[in-house]
Amino acid sequence: MAGTRWLDADEQRAWRVFVAATELLADALDRQLQSEAGMTHAAYVVLVILSEAPDRAMRMSELARATNSSQSRLSHVVARHEERGWVRRERCPTDRRGQIAVLTDAGFDVLAAAAPGHVDTVRRLVFDGLSPIQVEQLGAISEALLAVLDPDGRLSAVLGGRAAPLV
Repeated sequence: MAGTRWLDADEQRAWRVFVAATELLADALDRQLQSEAGMTHAAYVVLVILSEAPDRAMRMSELARATNSSQSRLSHVVARHEERGWVRRERCPTDRRGQIAVLTDAGFDVLAAAAPGHVDTVRRLVFDGLSPIQVEQLGAISEALLAVLDPDGRLSAVLGGRAAPLV
C-alpha cells in the first residue's frame, strides 16, 4: 500500500467521532420524524425543498439533485407522498418525458405541523451544545466538506447560501 496517506492519531480520532456523530444524528432525526410525523427525514427534506420552490413545484430530476437522491429513490418517496395527498405529479409543459412534483396544501400543512418538533430536535441535538464560535466553525467545516463532496455545486445551488433545505 505504498503511497497511502494513512490517518494520523488525531485525524483517526476526529474521523471516528465525526462518523459516529453523523450516524447517530441521522438516526435520531429519522426516529423523531417517524414518531411525531410518520415520515422519514428524507421524506421531510422533499417537502421542505418543494415548499421553498417557486409555486411549490420542481422538476423531478431537479428535485432528485436537490435531495441528493437517485431518480428511482425519489420516485418512491414522491409516490408515497402522492398516496397521502401531500404531493401531486404533473407533466412538464416543455418536455413530455419530464414530470413536475407539486406540494399540495395538505402537504404544506403536514410540513408546517412537523417542522416545530423537527427544529426542536435539531436545536437540542446540535446547536444547544455548541458555542456561537463552534456554530461558525461547524458552518465553515461543513462548507469546506461540501466544496469537496459537491464540486459541481448541485447541492450548493439549492442551498442558496442557507441551510434551510436540509433542516
